[in-house]
Amino acid sequence: MDTIFFLVLRRMRTPLLTLIVVYAIAMAGLALIPAQDADGQPTRTSLFHAFYFVSYMSTTIGFGELPNAFTDAQRIWVSLSVFFTVAVWIYAIGNLIALLQDATLQRAIAERRFRNQVRRLGVPFYLVCGYGQTGGALVGGLMERHIQSVVVDIDPDRINLLQLDNQREYVPALCADARSPHILEAAGLKHPLCRGVVALTNVNEANLKIAIAAKLLHPEVKVICRADSHEIEANMASFGTDHIYDPFDAFASYIAFSIQSPCQTLLIDWLSGRGGDELNEPNYPPRHGRWVICGYGRFGKAMYKHLKAQGFELSIIEAEPHRTGIPTEGVVHGRGTEAVTLEQAEIRQAVGLVAGTDQDADNLSIIMTALTLNPDLYVIARENHIQNQELFDRVGAQSIMNPSTIIAHRIRMRLITPLLSELSRLARLRCDEAWASQLISRIIALVEGRKPYVWEVTIDGTQAPAIREAARRGRTIRLGTLLRDPLERERTLPVIPLLLIQGQEHRPLPALDIQIGPGDRLLFCGREEARRRMDWALCNLHALRYVTDGESPREGPAWRWFARERR
Repeated sequence: MDTIFFLVLRRMRTPLLTLIVVYAIAMAGLALIPAQDADGQPTRTSLFHAFYFVSYMSTTIGFGELPNAFTDAQRIWVSLSVFFTVAVWIYAIGNLIALLQDATLQRAIAERRFRNQVRRLGVPFYLVCGYGQTGGALVGGLMERHIQSVVVDIDPDRINLLQLDNQREYVPALCADARSPHILEAAGLKHPLCRGVVALTNVNEANLKIAIAAKLLHPEVKVICRADSHEIEANMASFGTDHIYDPFDAFASYIAFSIQSPCQTLLIDWLSGRGGDELNEPNYPPRHGRWVICGYGRFGKAMYKHLKAQGFELSIIEAEPHRTGIPTEGVVHGRGTEAVTLEQAEIRQAVGLVAGTDQDADNLSIIMTALTLNPDLYVIARENHIQNQELFDRVGAQSIMNPSTIIAHRIRMRLITPLLSELSRLARLRCDEAWASQLISRIIALVEGRKPYVWEVTIDGTQAPAIREAARRGRTIRLGTLLRDPLERERTLPVIPLLLIQGQEHRPLPALDIQIGPGDRLLFCGREEARRRMDWALCNLHALRYVTDGESPREGPAWRWFARERR
């Protein structure tokens, strides 16, 4: 508000002073020039009457209600005053219109409005810095789960796009540089309900500065960053950034894991997808043979490292090998769009192809040419722009890597269902392919061809007040109780408990007879309507008693009075 007040005073100082001076001169003239009363006797116009007359004279709203008829001298003075005051008003109004169109003032007003919107937020929210493809996908995913977000982006077109998007809930947004601590504070970094800061700009240095500012201004807040460089990633990790995502390394490690454990990969894909979407078919990358990597940039290097660790034979096609630090063995100079370079890389004997350049047109051309030479290839395509998704869907690639989609998907899973990341980690450490295959069979029977809806429950006063109250009264609640339908307790809800965390103990696929209590955290998957049914037992003590004992006694003063009257 101080900035807005200062800007208005600075731009309107000269017009206001000019208006005051002209008003004072006009009033002084009317007060000093001799006047006559109704009887023709000499008199004076008071300063009050002079001010009153000049006020409506200078704005040309008409004349009337004069104390006395003017003399000729007063008429001449009024005529001159009209011209001068009207001219000054035009000058002042012109400056006011120019001020309202001033970009600095509009930015100050927008920032002030944005501050007030963020200050009034009454629900937990995440501060998202950068509303590109990744930020847009993340905000949309958070809105689907009714999680509030606040957006800051330096590009006004992206902020306008956010305002035009048909979001389920209103998202406060500001066009500003998120690297500024002042802007981060305005966006709610120090707000008590701020749950985390997500830096998703397309500039690594900007994400680094946002992470540093967030950790210095609010050390307890969760900070999640995108980093496309190992140096920046190490720098972020050095001062305690909670989660750092490199889209290229993340996808390459995903492919490597899918080669080792295809069932576990499919399981996590289904659980981390959007509930209600059709179940995708499993992908089985080849486990032996030669891979051809076209493009040795950030993505190509990540794929080379992980495929090399799997023991594959590798051929590389690179147009500028001197700039990429490419290994010496198995290198073909070229772009890979020509059949001759693919032939030199032994594409006919290969089992897999990575089209990983930073140009979508080149990647599409590489895939089409390679499939002509070897139709049995397993193709991995790098999609740089989401607008080309339909083309990549039709080109015949089995796996498509879009950096923005990868990062948004990982962060959305981390923020919405953090226990799913823990389940994935435990599955890799403790479980085998047979375990994953059995769970996949259970999910298929449960959701009827659709991806399951995944949610978390914490036994506390917010998410499960009924269980907390029952535990306070000494009642024993078991996990299987939550799976009973509160409308018909003999029927089981279409739900699978995936993970139970009790203190330091983590139980994948916990037994239904295990006792649960305050502080426990649970991860479920199933149909969406099952969660709504489960919420009845979690939040309503009568529904909980019904699914536990089959009874739901009426309580409360009104029901007790009614029972006494009936007796």
